[in-house]
Amino acid sequence: MQIETTMRALADPTRLRVMRLLSAMELAVGELAQVLGQSQPRVSRHVAILCDAGLAERHREGSWVFLRAAVGNERGNPVGEAVSRLLATAEREDPDFAAVCADDRRQLSSIRGARELNAANYFAKHADDWDELRQLHSPDKLVEDSLVEALGTHSLGQLLDIGTGSGRMAELFAPNADHIVALDKSLDMLRVARAKLQNLPADAVELVQGDFVSLPFAAHRFDTILLHQVLHFAQDPAAALAEAARVTRPAGRIAIVDFAAHDREELRDRHAHARLGFTDKAIRELLKEAGFTPAKPISLDEGELTVKIWLGTRQGGPSSTDLQKVAS
Repeated sequence: MQIETTMRALADPTRLRVMRLLSAMELAVGELAQVLGQSQPRVSRHVAILCDAGLAERHREGSWVFLRAAVGNERGNPVGEAVSRLLATAEREDPDFAAVCADDRRQLSSIRGARELNAANYFAKHADDWDELRQLHSPDKLVEDSLVEALGTHSLGQLLDIGTGSGRMAELFAPNADHIVALDKSLDMLRVARAKLQNLPADAVELVQGDFVSLPFAAHRFDTILLHQVLHFAQDPAAALAEAARVTRPAGRIAIVDFAAHDREELRDRHAHARLGFTDKAIRELLKEAGFTPAKPISLDEGELTVKIWLGTRQGGPSSTDLQKVAS
């Protein structure tokens, strides 16, 4: 019986500590070993038991294996949710367990510090390139404020941030989403994003390595899709938007933030841009082909390069009248 497996998995003080740590943040096996003061092979055995019981989940990023608690909006695990509530209650009511958990969480500060240092080093290495590009377009705050206004104040539901980069969009929209999946192909950028997002609730956001032309998700999973300064990297934008459409629920929304068509050829070599921006007509046709109803685009032309926000609603659901009103 599943309940027997669950109870056996919890019948160890180290595994109880692991579950409480994973309720705070997603951790690599090596990071868990550091906090627990145990060898990595020993921690791996504990982790295997929790995963076999369905209480934790592994996911690989390159040579690293990260763990997260198997609870949350998309996991549909009532037993895991009940265990999470039970351990939270135990920490409140059991002084000895509370003391152990508090000490473990204090150890997490060194993990957070190491992640932030690695992120800072990565940004320092690439700062000149990014600063050069940033100076060409509208200020980041203007773009962000315009995007927030375009998407409105109601819940974004399950949000997929494709090409999350530094994680800024996930951070920006976390308060207005039920759950965010932040996806990026680059392991370096995922580590930068993890440092930025590590103070959000553990069940609010998850980071996934993947490619936008082959998204590792079931169909119709997300209510909102975001591609922020990503589509210009696509050799085949139509394929990327077809994948985005596949994982969008009927009446779900997509927001594409990217450059209007331009002639800055040097961006191909210096920043690996496959496309020198897009015309409104091109994006409108791409959205329609993918199964989205386009809305009126938003133009931000305070820089040498114009930034556009293109919105669409997945067909097969209610009318997109409300989206059109927001965008107009």
